[in-house]
Amino acid sequence: MRFMVLIKANAQSEAGEMPSEELLTAMTKYNEELVNAGVMLAGEGLHPSSKGARVRFGAGQPTVIDGPFTETKELIAGYWLIQVKSLDEAIEWVKRVPNPDNEASEIEIRQVFEIDDFGPELTPELRAKEADLRARTES
Repeated sequence: MRFMVLIKANAQSEAGEMPSEELLTAMTKYNEELVNAGVMLAGEGLHPSSKGARVRFGAGQPTVIDGPFTETKELIAGYWLIQVKSLDEAIEWVKRVPNPDNEASEIEIRQVFEIDDFGPELTPELRAKEADLRARTES
């Protein structure tokens, strides 16, 4: 099972403040544990929303909204993509995320859809196309 672990933004990340050396050291150690356990598939921090945009869809043409975005609690500052056996295992890994400043925060864990989750609506032709696209992406 793959899970997306979402790190919520805060005032510091949205201001573009870089993490302390202490936090970077702790995160590097944690990432190394994930990699050594064969759990981590990807993980990155994100620039603040002031350097981003949103594209809103509705009737007519899509509309582009430039950042920054005001609802910090709804923003993502970084993520990990991990592969584990269960949600319980994902939770156990997330409980180990370093918090050297003991600041209040929240990390969201969401399971990633696998091809078999889509059922018969994903026809054999669509499954073959998806497999081809995945193979091309991974190469």
